[in-house]
Amino acid sequence: MKNYFEEIREKLNKEIELEDIEIVDNSHKHKGHKSFSPEKFHLHLKIKSLYLNSLSRVSAQKIVMKILRNDLKTKIHALEISIEK
Repeated sequence: MKNYFEEIREKLNKEIELEDIEIVDNSHKHKGHKSFSPEKFHLHLKIKSLYLNSLSRVSAQKIVMKILRNDLKTKIHALEISIEK
């Protein structure tokens, strides 16, 4: 089975030209939270993309969220997105 983070990387690369992406799993930081579920991830995406940098922060984040919309319903509980230069 393919690593789930690699699937995320591929989905984003398919739709957006990325120079680099780092996927940080912060799920362990949220174990005590009321809505914590071990089946869902708390992720921080650190994205380097000239294309996304050319957009407003909100527009860039909307594009990423749209690409991952199904994952947000099933596998991702929280998503932090940083668009880096």
